[in-house]
Amino acid sequence: MAAKQSMIPIVSKAFCSSSEVVLFVRRRPRVVNGGGFVVTDCKQMAIFSVDGCGILGKKEELILRDAHGNPLLLMRRKGGIIEALSMTRQWKGYRNDFLGSQKLVFSLKEPNTSCLSKTNPIRISIESKDYCNNNGNFEIRGDFHDRDCSIVNSRGDAIAQIGVEEEVEQVMTGRDLYHVSIKPGIDQAFVFGVIAVLDYIYDGSTRC
Repeated sequence: MAAKQSMIPIVSKAFCSSSEVVLFVRRRPRVVNGGGFVVTDCKQMAIFSVDGCGILGKKEELILRDAHGNPLLLMRRKGGIIEALSMTRQWKGYRNDFLGSQKLVFSLKEPNTSCLSKTNPIRISIESKDYCNNNGNFEIRGDFHDRDCSIVNSRGDAIAQIGVEEEVEQVMTGRDLYHVSIKPGIDQAFVFGVIAVLDYIYDGSTRC
């Protein structure tokens, strides 16, 4: 059933694979404050990259790029008085359409900092009208801070699993290098757009 759902891409069908994919996330050198991270395959070929606030010069804003450096998603945290009074903080993910206009793809809600814990799940909603699926809601289960969590759909099926190999932990911390297993057909660009936001929330390599 998961394969059927994944037939409809969220960002682009170009980033949907017919088989399960394992990709690796490596943060940029520490000397680049808030520089973001790079996503590679098993052959260490770059697939995506994320620019953090140290590169963009803006806090609470991130850009996901493809292997050629083309922007795919802009993630921006919603601000203003309304959010300040709200119990949740919200991020929005946008992509450019063929006319160059920004189109809202997804929104991600996190609990207020004072309430942030493993018992308060982070929820993601697909906002794009191109995603013709009534079950366009996802949730983070587990602990992203320790790189041990999953992105699950509304039926509770894991579409992506984030983890760290034991041998990697002996060489560097899981926050520097970890892997992401993505189920067949799932939009990889969407997954790493979500991961970019999680990285920022948990004081990762994207944050200044």
